[in-house]
Amino acid sequence: MAEERISYRIPTYYVNGNLVHFAAFARHIGFYPGPTGIAAFEDALSRYKRAKGSVQFPHDEPLPLGLVAKIVKFRVGENTREKPSARRSSKSAR
Repeated sequence: MAEERISYRIPTYYVNGNLVHFAAFARHIGFYPGPTGIAAFEDALSRYKRAKGSVQFPHDEPLPLGLVAKIVKFRVGENTREKPSARRSSKSAR
């Protein structure tokens, strides 16, 4: 279950680290799934203004909730997989 937090002064969902951030602006909703979240869905996000770790969904278009859900699920998968460095450190502790 994701925890709600404020990070970088905007709403954030947190699961083993920052998952996604989001914020409302005058002409768009900013959605921040990080660079991997943007790269993994580059084709689906191609019609939107985006940067390395963010995308802008304009207010005058329906919010693509299905796409947002897919990106969030992708990020949950990334954040819940065991990190290689964690495996190394647990082996060296034995």
